Amino acid sequence: MKPTRMLTALSLLQVLFMTFHLTDDTLRARPGTVEAMGSTFVAVPVLVFFLYAALLLVQRRSGLIIILVQSVLSIGMPLIHMTGTWGVGGSKPSFFFIWTMFVLAVTGLLATFLAVDGLRGPRQVAGAL
Repeated sequence: MKPTRMLTALSLLQVLFMTFHLTDDTLRARPGTVEAMGSTFVAVPVLVFFLYAALLLVQRRSGLIIILVQSVLSIGMPLIHMTGTWGVGGSKPSFFFIWTMFVLAVTGLLATFLAVDGLRGPRQVAGAL
């Protein structure tokens, strides 16, 4: 499989699991808090931007930079949740929430490697002119 196709697939998975994460945050939010009042809808344009980069800009340098930012955010999400309070308001996490955090970390790390590799430029085959 080509690295750009892998990067596109990983970016799409990241967006999917970010929506799972945001949904869980919204469901666990206390009434009257920012999370319960729909602040996660701010994420919708950002996720659309990430989808646009993954689907249409993956061959360009700008797309790789956007995907790199997305991947770093995907790695950071579990780090923030696992070092601070669990979920919104410190409630006990569910299996699905923890699994989502692991998937975000794994896909984010692999996509980071692929995006950095793509930004470094094309490789030359040993012995080729």
